[in-house]
Amino acid sequence: VVALGTSLPELVVSVIASLNGQPDLAVGNAVGSNLFNITVILGIAALVATLPIRGMVVKLEWPVMFLASVACVLVSRDGVIDRLEAATFLAALVAFVAYSVHLARREVTAEEASGLAAEVAHLTIRSPGKEAALAVAATVGGIALLILGGKALVVGAVTLAEAAGMSERFIGLTVVAAGTSAPELATSVMAALRKQSDIAVANLIGSNVFNILGILGVAGIILPLQVSPDLLHHDMAWMVGTAVLLLVLMVVRKSLSRPDGLILLAAYGGYFVSLLRG
Repeated sequence: VVALGTSLPELVVSVIASLNGQPDLAVGNAVGSNLFNITVILGIAALVATLPIRGMVVKLEWPVMFLASVACVLVSRDGVIDRLEAATFLAALVAFVAYSVHLARREVTAEEASGLAAEVAHLTIRSPGKEAALAVAATVGGIALLILGGKALVVGAVTLAEAAGMSERFIGLTVVAAGTSAPELATSVMAALRKQSDIAVANLIGSNVFNILGILGVAGIILPLQVSPDLLHHDMAWMVGTAVLLLVLMVVRKSLSRPDGLILLAAYGGYFVSLLRG
């Protein structure tokens, strides 16, 4: 739930960019967000507090993220993510979410169930009509603001690229990706401060799964996405490589601490330098 919610800005921006005929921005935003999530945001969260690796992160979430990343590379080899491939991405996302819900319902403990019941007890709606209307208004308003913000970000990014002589790919991978990843940054850092390491790590891995399967799936169904050779051979390769780096750190260390955070941040520094040189 957290991962899907924090990835909505990436979805809006990539869909708008796709509709505007800017595939480098659409794909670059998704790929760049994945790189930014794993290296910068998880790196910062690890600097804030040590993040123990527990649960199904290594056994389920990471493998799904890695397979989605590799699948993205494979379907992009012909230079386009067509509607059939995008639909397959979406179907895979639905299957992953359904399986995750199944596991969560099966493995929830009595202590977790009672704790959740206590937390939501005060949220009972007392006046359904009024509170429901407010909830609908807030939802509609939030969606409208999200779309307006997405349009403004795309227009601003394209204008910035033209003014600075940079490519839409570069802006999508850096400025736009960092901007749309702000919810993930806030969520994971707050979770780290509250010692909720499962949320901090799973939020970012889940967001990465959604970025590939959900965002590229939706944008690709609306309009097939052209993938430039630079995105395929450079940026997607870094995306897969940082995923492998994360696995090594999680398996070897059993937790992500300050040294691991510095390693992840250094990896993004290396990527950014290679992007500038390219």
